[in-house]
Amino acid sequence: MQARAPLMIEHRLIERMIVQIKRILSQIEKEEKVDPVFVDITVDFIRTYADRTHHGKEEDILFRDLKEKKLSKEDRRLMNDLIEEHIIGRKTTKKLIEANSRYRNGDESALAEIASNLSSLVDFYPKHIEKEDKVFFPAARIYFSEQEDQAMLNEFWEFDRKMIHEKYILVVEEFKNQ
Repeated sequence: MQARAPLMIEHRLIERMIVQIKRILSQIEKEEKVDPVFVDITVDFIRTYADRTHHGKEEDILFRDLKEKKLSKEDRRLMNDLIEEHIIGRKTTKKLIEANSRYRNGDESALAEIASNLSSLVDFYPKHIEKEDKVFFPAARIYFSEQEDQAMLNEFWEFDRKMIHEKYILVVEEFKNQ
């Protein structure tokens, strides 16, 4: 298995979540309301799985290793674009959290912001995933020997192994700080 395989498998789950978000967006449009718990679950998925787990492997391992390579100008530009896109995803998720909090506290006008931010995520992820799967990952593969690729794959597995502990340490710390 190549190191990019787990990243592409994760993309398939993110795509499945995007389908669910689209379904809820249709409901929001019809019913003019949203279940704040669905938004919480979506935020948790995006933050923990899509961003921290998936983008974490990309940024903390793949991109880190690529920064040490002599990338073509195009590949370096593309990697930097992907990093910027990750930041945009984080900002959109933050706005979604803020709007959901206001909605939960009775601000009906926040519903439009919730829908807008969910819609932004629905637009963002498929394009981002396609860029990685079809352009960046194949291009990046040429910069690594088979041994380097397998070492990266092993580092991905180790990263995943630690994720559940990291998540729940943060949960406990958040309760402690409240």
